[in-house]
Formats: sequence, C-alpha cells, structure tokens
Amino acid sequence: MADDAIRCDACPVLCYIKPGRTGSCDRYGNRDGQLVRLDPHVMLEQARSRGESLVPFLEKSREWDGTLVRDEDTFVTAIGAGTTYPDYKPAPFIISSEVAGIDMVTIVTEGIFSYCGVKLKIDTDRHLGAECNTVRAQGEAVGHVTTGEYGSQMLSLGGVRHLTGGSRQEGTATCDALLNLCNGKAVELEIDGGAKVVVQADKPPIVDGMQEERMRVGCGSATIGMFAKQWFGKVDEVVVVDDHITGVLSEHQAGKLLGVAETGIKLLGRRSTPGRYFRVAEPGTSWGGTNISDPLSILAPFDPKVAKPGLRLLMVSTTGEQFAYFELDETLQPIEKDLPTPLRESVQRIRENCEPALCTVLFMGGAGGSLRAGVTENPVKLTHSVREALTRVTCGGAPVYVWPGGGITIMADVSRMPANAFGYVPTPALVAPIEFTLKLSNYKTLGGYMDHVRPLRSIQRDNEAQRRVTSRVDNPWPLRKTGAEE
Repeated sequence: MADDAIRCDACPVLCYIKPGRTGSCDRYGNRDGQLVRLDPHVMLEQARSRGESLVPFLEKSREWDGTLVRDEDTFVTAIGAGTTYPDYKPAPFIISSEVAGIDMVTIVTEGIFSYCGVKLKIDTDRHLGAECNTVRAQGEAVGHVTTGEYGSQMLSLGGVRHLTGGSRQEGTATCDALLNLCNGKAVELEIDGGAKVVVQADKPPIVDGMQEERMRVGCGSATIGMFAKQWFGKVDEVVVVDDHITGVLSEHQAGKLLGVAETGIKLLGRRSTPGRYFRVAEPGTSWGGTNISDPLSILAPFDPKVAKPGLRLLMVSTTGEQFAYFELDETLQPIEKDLPTPLRESVQRIRENCEPALCTVLFMGGAGGSLRAGVTENPVKLTHSVREALTRVTCGGAPVYVWPGGGITIMADVSRMPANAFGYVPTPALVAPIEFTLKLSNYKTLGGYMDHVRPLRSIQRDNEAQRRVTSRVDNPWPLRKTGAEE
C-alpha cells in the first residue's frame, strides 16, 4: 500500500497496520514493514535438570548464553507463538525434539476461541444468587449462576451467545471479563438479585465487600459426624446451622451411638432423616450461608416433657465463624452465656479444619474446529489421536482435562499456566495457547505437515523474542507420558 501499511492476517479482523503501529488486538505490529508478534514466545524449562531452585514461574536469574540444552528439558508453548488464521495453513510452530530416545513433535498455536468460557468455583457458604440468575460485568450479562457444589458457588461465564450473540457491548464486556480472569486479574461481578463478588484466580473471593476466609468444613450433618466425640459430655445439645443440611446432635446417628440423651429440641424446617434438617432458613450471607442473624430463630419451643432447666446448647455455623452458647432457664427459654473454654476449643477446631477459601478459574474451550487443520490435513485424525491418548493436549504447558464425547473440548486451570498466557481479538474472542504433543511417527500417520517440522534447536538460536520460564513443579512435564517418572 502507498502508506506502507501491511495487512495482518492473524485473526478475522484483518487490520491494516501502519509502520510502528499495532493492530486492534495489540498482539501484532508493523516493525519495519514486517508483521511481528509483539509478545515474547514463552519456552518452558525444567528447573530440576539444571539444579536450580524449584520455584514455580520465576524468571531465570540469567539469560540464555547460547548453550544448547537437552531437548527433553525444553518445551515450546503456544504463548506468544501467534496464529495462522485461517487455519488451512500449518500452525506457527511444529517443533521436533528427542525425549528419552524417542522422536517427538509439538504443534503449537494460539487458538482464537469464540466458543469458549470460564467456569468459576468460588469457595464460600454465602449465597451469591439463585441458580440461572444472570451474572453481569460492567453492567452487561456475561454468564449465569449454576449449581452450588459443597461449600462452593459455581458460575458459568462466557460462551458463544454472550461473546457474539448479544449486543456489541455484551460481547466486549464478556471478552474483557474472561481475559482478565484467565490472566489472573481481579474482576468484579454482580448477580441479579444477589451479591457483588470480586473474583481472582487463586485468591479469596470478596463478597459484598467482605473477604471470605474459609470454606465450610462440611454440611451440618457432616460437622456433627466429625466433632460429636469432642462435644460429648461437655454440652447437652449442638445445632450446626447450614443452608443445606442443619445437624442436631441428639437426633443424629453419631449422637445416638454416643448415647446422647434426648433434649426436647425442636427445629423449624423440613426433617430429612434423624438429626438432618433441610431449609431451616432462606439462603443468605450470614450463619451457615443462611439469611439468619439470630440462631434461635430456627428453633421452636423446647418440649417441656423432655427439656430441663439448665440444659446446655451450642449453636455453631459450618465454618465456626458464628457461634453462640445458651442455657435453658426455668421457663425453658434459651439464655445466651459466655462460651465455656472446652467448647471454645471445639469451635476453634472447626475453623482449623476449614480449607482456605479461594477462587478457581477454569478456562474451557473446544479445539474440535478448524484449529485442527493447522495440525493435520485430515483434522478428524487429530481428534481420534487425542481420544486414543496418543496425543497430549496442553495449554501453555499446563495439563488439561479432555471432556468425553465428540470433539476436543478441554478445561484448564489458569493458575497452572504462565502469567498473561491469554490474549484477545476484537471479533470478540479469546486467544488461548494450545499445544499438541505426540510421537513424530504418529504425527506422520495422522497426516501432519511433515515438511514444516523443524528441530527445537532451530528456534533456540533465534531467541530475540523469547521468554524462558521455569515449569511449575506440580505440572506433569508435557513431553512425558502422564504418570511417568521424572
């Protein structure tokens, strides 16, 4: 062109980029008339083989000095590798290496995912919103609440309908939320009819301005089972308040086996089995994930034929954050008193047994589309190879879960990936790294681009735009079989 602008063909936007400028995604730029990927290409290295400290994701203390390293200790990720949109072209890097005497090949590309999303696991008892309610970011619908899972609230964000099926603003807000979550940044979400929550991978959630500290130790019934022995003889009755299953010691099987006497206690709610009650209150952000601030509000009057003055009652939540101790007066009314020291220790024990509350961000995408054509001329063979466990799939070197069924639908924990592994294009869509690793002989069999295979050392010498990071110790090394000894 007359102004020396060049056209970027790395995504469907097809930007014209002038010299010294970047495209609309900021991933590609025009450098002296050449289209270049601006972020460094990330290489993983095994620290153990070099005798360095096993600290995840720390940058190397020294730059590579040109010394060749063993193939089996270096893995080429797709982070910063670029794309080859449209995918009829071979992937940007098809790299061969020798591992334990076996010729391997890794095909890497930064996939453009319009069909992708994030599954959020938020460790909190507190009620964030009803199932199916809309989740918003920047005021736009970006997902919905899904089923709660034992001490965690689950959200599903993204997906093609939010990315491309709504308004332009909805798609942009969805892409922005997904990108930030996948890159480990904090995002504020608001749930219709529910709470505001700040989520960040591997960090505690902040619910309505309060930082969560603990997951619940279990439901009310499970808590009874775990701590019944520690309460026996120190208190006459224990109620563990929980939004799902509230437990009552004297009625519970654990209490029966210990010989805990009946106390005449009566709970509001729906009795499921002895000592287990459903729906004692509505969901909320207070005691045990309910909406109650007064635990006595879930009790009916004690049975005067059984209850006696002086009866000792402990009420506690499933995280141990809320607790209260009562003794019955002459009219069988619970009177709150200071918590005796032996019971204080048992409450503290509940807190000790709670796991730290965190947010888990799982990227989920389908690699069963045209992306496969960048790997092989017969894409379905790649799917079959993954299904037969001949090909390992990774995201930025991190392990993925491959869903059963058709296609190559994967899920990866973003906290196990190098920082800033994701990008975006303004179609809008997320750009995610994906690598396929298999034996070279198998690659030839599935119709791979053998004439584009090049040795690892060929890119080690061209290291100007590389970033080399240490592999996480707890990730399986991508060049070895799952479960293999390292």
